[in-house]
Amino acid sequence: MPPEPVVEALEQVFGEPVRAVTVIEHSRYARFHPGMSATTRPKRILLAISGSEFVANPGLLLHEYFHVLRQWGTGRLTRSRYLIESAQRGYWANEFEQEAREFAAASIGRYLALLADFRLRA
Repeated sequence: MPPEPVVEALEQVFGEPVRAVTVIEHSRYARFHPGMSATTRPKRILLAISGSEFVANPGLLLHEYFHVLRQWGTGRLTRSRYLIESAQRGYWANEFEQEAREFAAASIGRYLALLADFRLRA
């Protein structure tokens, strides 16, 4: 679980609880995906990196939580849908990846401002 100020900022950005999401550091499964820092499953973020590296990269953090909360969590993202989309368009043009990148880019300023505010209060 990320530090409390990170959790609070994420919950504000997403407008929903994030504490049910399990973050697994140094996952062998994640490391199986060459060139990727993380992969997701329902309620799970599997990291090829450490948790501190993950938290230090707000773009990646928002991107991966978006996959879990807004895609897996709503049922829109499934393994088969992701694989089909990737086979048809490739990783970069995959609609799930594009949507997560767009969300992260649009939300990073608000997240960083909230995080700074929560850290000042702590």
